[in-house]
Parts: sequence; structure tokens; C-alpha cells
Amino acid sequence: MLLAGIANGDSKSCRGCHPAIYETYRQTPMGRSFFRPTPSNTIEDYVKSNRYYHVASDTHYAMIQRGSTYYQRRWQIGFDGKETNVEELQVDFVMGSGEHARTYLHRTFRGTLIELPLGWYSENGGYWAMNPGYDTQHPETRRTIPYECMSCHNAAPGKPPGHTDADAEPVFAGFMPEGIDCERCHGPGVRHVRAKSQDEFRKTIVNPARLNPTLQMEACMQCHLETTSTRLPSLVRRFNRDPFSYVVGQPLGDFVLSFDHASGTGHDDKFEIAGSAYRLRQSQCFLKSNGALTCLTCHNPHAPRTTVAKCHECHAELLSRLISAGKHTDSAECVRCHMPRRRTDDVVHTVVTDHKIQARLPARDLLAQIPESHPTEAQAYHGEVVPYYPTREIDSLYLAVAQVANKSNLTQGVARLQAAIDAQHPKLPDFYLALGKAWEDLADPSKAATAYQQASALSPTSPPVLRALARAREKSGDTARCQAALKQSIEANPRDAESWYALGRIQFIQGDKRDAILKLEKAIALSPDMPDAYTGLGIALSASGDRSGAEAAFRDALRINPYDVSAHGSLARLLSANGDVTQALWHLARAVQLHPSSASDRYEYALALAQQDQLDESQVQATAALTANPNFAEAHELLGSLLVRKGQTEKALEHFQEAVRIKPSFSRAQLDLGVALASNGNMSGAQVHLRQAAAGTDPQISAWAKQALRRLGLD
Repeated sequence: MLLAGIANGDSKSCRGCHPAIYETYRQTPMGRSFFRPTPSNTIEDYVKSNRYYHVASDTHYAMIQRGSTYYQRRWQIGFDGKETNVEELQVDFVMGSGEHARTYLHRTFRGTLIELPLGWYSENGGYWAMNPGYDTQHPETRRTIPYECMSCHNAAPGKPPGHTDADAEPVFAGFMPEGIDCERCHGPGVRHVRAKSQDEFRKTIVNPARLNPTLQMEACMQCHLETTSTRLPSLVRRFNRDPFSYVVGQPLGDFVLSFDHASGTGHDDKFEIAGSAYRLRQSQCFLKSNGALTCLTCHNPHAPRTTVAKCHECHAELLSRLISAGKHTDSAECVRCHMPRRRTDDVVHTVVTDHKIQARLPARDLLAQIPESHPTEAQAYHGEVVPYYPTREIDSLYLAVAQVANKSNLTQGVARLQAAIDAQHPKLPDFYLALGKAWEDLADPSKAATAYQQASALSPTSPPVLRALARAREKSGDTARCQAALKQSIEANPRDAESWYALGRIQFIQGDKRDAILKLEKAIALSPDMPDAYTGLGIALSASGDRSGAEAAFRDALRINPYDVSAHGSLARLLSANGDVTQALWHLARAVQLHPSSASDRYEYALALAQQDQLDESQVQATAALTANPNFAEAHELLGSLLVRKGQTEKALEHFQEAVRIKPSFSRAQLDLGVALASNGNMSGAQVHLRQAAAGTDPQISAWAKQALRRLGLD
């Protein structure tokens, strides 16, 4: 049975009895963690220094204020020097007090929240820069705020029914609180206010000060124990718990399980934005206090900037001896040296206090600028995901889920998860979803489909489960049952845009263009900010002969996501077919820039350049295509043709020969090879390949090959 989240109470009911605490708490970073932007709470410059150019993605941003409404505008400069891919979204909410940073959120008409790419940082008087994870060539444009993220940055919001299911879309409907409120630590206040007796009065509220040190510490650790923000995973919430269901005083391990990198794997000194409790727990002061040292030892959560170092309570005698011996200054500012401010590894524009209490400062510059890290799959952590908190033994099911959730220990983890499921037969679909995703990641869609089918048996009307089942069936080649699962998903939730999109895409692949277009249009009507749906619609419309409709769809896709390689390539092909080669080349160049390792994009760019007689650059791109895929027959043929045009017949022969070796049915390569051999005087070889070209299925190539045979007297 799913445990309900904390009721959407009104913490203002606390103000009547606790006015001073209520008002001071509202000034703390937690009290100002989430809000609707207004002129009174704005500290950023929306007028003069309100523009930012992101070099990596070649994208411009502007923060705009019109009256009391705020917007983030994004655009690029197109092939003609004018603005293109312009999008302006309203800033509906701000996440972050501004103590260190602020992130801007836009609420879609469906009630989802998306994180806008540009953020604000307080360092050095305040400046604009990309939010964590966005400093790339292709930053996300539709990063959705999940319930887990909101649960640490705000009080419990309103959610529509059914949105606590496995992998449900995070929708924030109705009541939206502003800031972490009293109820997050003390429980619902209304019942406390309405209590009829002193006994009931005390039982209806949580006072963390009366809890034992472990539970008291866990009140803070629910949000400040993140071992890492990398994909490890750091946290696995128990599958029977709502993201907002934790109540202070409950054992934290009954709500969420914390995991870490294995010791000695190069991650022991990681320093990240939400890890203050994680760092504190590494301190000798904490370890030797036997639980007496908690966050509340130094912090008053009800008042802003009231950190009081209590170092002298334990270290007065030691400090006196060190000062007398000339081994320590007489400064009382212990924190400056023993808890230094340090730049975080994951939010590189932010400097915070290191809560690991250390005897000596690290030797390096802790405030030095560092670049944002974007590890590749090969560079990502691959190893055992070890339990961190609680310290008691963790159930084998959850331990195995942690191994596979983000592919850290995938091969060993999937076997462990399969064994744990076979032994325990859990009744929650989430375990089977995790198993199915693991099998997908291991490229075994048949086993993935089996796991998803088990999840579907436990949650037969869940669109996310049914979409996963459909995806695995498609990868297994079971198209009919794939469509059946998607139709079942749509029947369960007719407003599930992703299922409409997936069904439309499958129907197009099956050749049903008309129905595919209808399904894709339905998906867009339900969710107008799905770039993939626009790209799919554009491809379907283009194949149906509606070039103007296709172009509009591709441009909509790029308006939402200017970094969509498929949309750039598809639009380029359409523009080229319409005779607008100059603009087509611009989009192909974008596609190559965004996906430099794509052999197909490099090839298409090379082909278009060759058609414009830009032979040198075409050769560069064709060579790059072959570097990415040495068995790309078409790229070999194109490179050979370019070399012929440059008079380098011997080198061209090598590529033509490689093309026909890889793909003997490639008529154009057979023709090119035959003509090249003839020009070198090898008539017998030329005859063989020209005849193969003449026998091919391409009528134009066949006609040219027969003509060459006659001209050379070889027919």
C-alpha cells in the first residue's frame, strides 16, 4: 500500500503561536528556497547585465522583465545572419534563495515544470551562467523537474491522482507552496492547532529537539546526505513510498536508501553541493562524538546565518596548549581553517563550506575555477555500488536495484536482481521495471520484455510500464504486440502523449503514413513541447508529399530543441530537395557539429558539399565519415568519386574496391570501379564490374553501365 505524502497544509497556521520563529525562519535559505518571482524578491539584474552568450552551444540568452512577469529568451544566429530557433518562456517559479544560486522554472500547460538552461550565481556579486549539466554543445531544453528534486527544494505540492505510480510523469497541479515550510520538519500544523488536550497537543507535532540524536540528524540528512550527484545512484527511494511521505521522527532508512562509490576508486574526496551531512559524517569530531554531534549543534534552522561553532566546548584545553607552545594562533575563528569554503565539483559556479572538519587545510587552491565535468560512458564509474546509509543490512532487492539503476555495476547487478526477484517474488512493479531496463541496457530486449510483462501484470493500466513493454517488444521485432501495448496504454490514459507519439512512429515505420500522421498530431496536441514528435511528424509529412507542412514541423522541433540532430538533418534534406542548398548546408554543418562521431551525418554533409563543388571540404567530411565507420560503403564510393575529380585515380580505386567488397550489390560503386579500371587500361576488370552494375536494380545506373560497355567495346 502506497504511503500517502504529507498533506498540503498551510504553515501559516503556525504563525499565530510562534510569530517570531515564523518570521525569522522565512528569511532563511530554506524558507526562501522556492517562490514565484516578483520585484520584491528579485536580486538579479534583468535590465542591464541581462544577456549571456553560451559559446559551447552557440546560443544566446536574455533574462527579461515585463511589468511583474519574467521570461528567459533563447535564440541562435541562422545561416542568413538573423535570429533563428527563438523561444521565450515565462519564469513561473524560482528555485534557490540566491544565497548561492537561482534556477528558473517554467510550468507547462500540463502542469509539468521544466528547468530553464540559464541560471544565476551569487559569486563575485552575481552573474549569469549555465545551470549544472547544461554547459555542453547541446544543452537540454526540456529537463523536467521530478518529484524527488522538488521534495528537497520545497514543501509538498499538489499532485493529481495516479501520479505516484511507477515512473509517472511529475505533474504539479493545484496548490504550489513557496519554500520549505514548518511542516517539513514538524508535521502538519492544523491538527496541532486543533488539539483538544495537552497530550494531544504534543502528539500532533514533531519537535526534532526532543528526538534522539540519530533521528534528529536524519531530519537534515533527508536532503543533505547526497553522496554524489553523478549517476551512481546516490539514493533509491523505497518503492512503496511517495516522494513527500517522509515525516521527521521516522527512521530515514524506511523511506530512502543511500549508496556510495566503493572506497579506493578515486571518489573518496568528492565535494558536492548537497553533501554537507555526508562530509560531516567523515569528520573525526562526528565519529568520536558517538552521535552527540549533529547539524543542530552549530545550526539554528529557524534563523538566518546563525551558525555558531562549538569547537571550544570540546577542544578548549587542547587549543590552550597549542597556543602556549606557539603551534596555533589565538584566533577563535575555527571554521575558517578547519571547515574551509570550497568550490563544489558538481555546481562549479558555487562555493560553500566544507563540513568535513579537518585538522589541516588541503594544500591546493580550494577556490580555483574548475570546468564542468561531462564524463563519457567509458569514463563513468563502473564498479560496486556500496550501501552507505542506513548502516544496517539492506535488502538484496534494493541492493541489486542500486547496481543496475544507472549501469554502474550492470552485468553483475542484473544477475543479482534476477536472483532476488526469483527468490522473493516482489509485488511492486518497480522491481520488474528496473530488471527490464537492465536487460535493455545489456541489449537483451527479449528478457527485458519478459520483465516488463511481469510489471504490467502488477500494474496493468500504467502507461510508463506499457510503454516500456512496447519498446522492448519493438526491439525484439514483435511489432504487432508492440502496437497492442501502446494501444492498451492509450486506452488506460487517452492523454498520454508519449504513447500516441510512440504508436505514430511505429505505424510510420510499418508504412501506414496516414494513421501515423494522425497519431503524431494527437501527441503534439496533448504535449506541444515534444521535439521528437514534431520531427517524426515532419518525416511522415515529407514522405506523404506535404513539404510545407514538413518544413513547419521540423522548424517547430528546432524551436524547442535547437540541438536536435535528426531535425537538422531532415530539414536539410527537405531544403536541398526544394533547391535551397545554401540553407541545407548550414543545417548539415550544425548536425555534424552536434554529433561529430555520426558517420551518416558526415556523409550527407560531404554529399551536399560535393554537389556544390566544394570538393576539399567534402573530402574532409567523407574521410571523417569513414573514420567513424570504416565499413560505410557509400562514403567509400563518394570519397573515391572526389579523388577521381581531383585526378587521383589510384587512390580512388582503393575506395571503389572497398565499397564493392563491403556491399557487392552497390551498383553505383560497381559502375565507378569499372570506369576507373578502364581508365587505367584494365579492360577485363572493367568489364566484370560494369556488367554487375548493368545487372543492378537501379535503372539509371544500369543504363550508364550498358552505355559504358558499348563505348569500350566490351558488351
